[in-house]
Amino acid sequence: MKKSVYLVFFLFLFITISCNNESNKVADNIKMYTNTWNEIINKGNVELFNESNFTTDIILHMSPENIVGIENVKSFYNNYLTGFSNIEFTVVDVFGQGDKIVKHWNFKGTHTGNFFGIPPTGKTVNIDGTTLVKMRDGKIAEERDFMDNMVFMQQLGLISSPKNLSIVDQVYKSFAKGNVSAVLAALDSNVVWNEAENFPYADGNPYKGHDAVVNGIFARLGSEWDYFNLADIKLYEMSNDYILSTGRYQAKYKKTGAVIDAQFAHLWKFENGKVISFQQYVDTKQVANAVKK
Repeated sequence: MKKSVYLVFFLFLFITISCNNESNKVADNIKMYTNTWNEIINKGNVELFNESNFTTDIILHMSPENIVGIENVKSFYNNYLTGFSNIEFTVVDVFGQGDKIVKHWNFKGTHTGNFFGIPPTGKTVNIDGTTLVKMRDGKIAEERDFMDNMVFMQQLGLISSPKNLSIVDQVYKSFAKGNVSAVLAALDSNVVWNEAENFPYADGNPYKGHDAVVNGIFARLGSEWDYFNLADIKLYEMSNDYILSTGRYQAKYKKTGAVIDAQFAHLWKFENGKVISFQQYVDTKQVANAVKK
C-alpha cells in the first residue's frame, strides 16, 4: 500500500515538474522571440540577425520560393526597415505550445524608401497579420506569415481600392438623376478638374474646387444642352488609386439642335476615398461641330 502511495506521489511530482519545465520553456521562447523582433523592427537593430537568435538554416516559408539562411532573412527584412519610416510594430497577441508560437501582429509605417524595388509612394500602411513560428533550442527556426497582401498593395496605392469603383459608379448614377450634391460629396474640396483640350468647357482648365466645377461645368451643361446623357459606361480598376471609365456622350445642343453621340474616357484619381483629380478625354471635333452649327 505504501509503495502504491509513493508511486502515485512521485508520478504526480514528475508530471508537475515536467509541466512547469514545459511552461517555462514556452514562456522563455515567447520572451526571446518578441524581444528579438521588437529590437529588429522597431529599433532597427539588424545586428540581432545572428546565430544567437536564429538557427543557421532559418526558413521563411514564402511563395513561390522559401527564404533560407540568416543573411537572406536579414536581407528580406531590410526592405521593410529601409522602405518605411515611422515604423510601429506591435505584437497584439502571442501564445505557444512546445516549440511552436503563434503571434498576431500589426505593422504601421510610411513608405518613404525603396521597398522591394517599389519607389516611395509616401503612403501610410496599417496592416494586421499572423505568423506561425517554430523554435529550436531557444532559437527562431521557421516562420510562415499570413496577411492580406491585396489590402497591403491598396494601402501602398499600387492597386486601387475596390471602393473607388463603386464611388465612380455612384457618381454617374447621381449625375444622371441631376443630384449635384451627391456628385460633389465624392469629390475632394480641392479637386482639380480638367476638360479635354478643345472641348468647349476647357476654357476654365484647371477647375479647382467644388464651386469652380459646378459653375464652370455642371451649370453650363444644364443651361446650354437640352439633355446631356452618359451611356455605355464601363469602369476599369487601375494602379495608384486611378479609375478609368469609358462610354458615350449622347446629348442635344440647344442653340443648334445638333445631336452628338461621342466616345469619351474619364480618368479619376483618388486619395483617402475622395476624387482629387479628374481628366476628360472625348471626340472634341464632334462636339465642336455641334456647338458651331
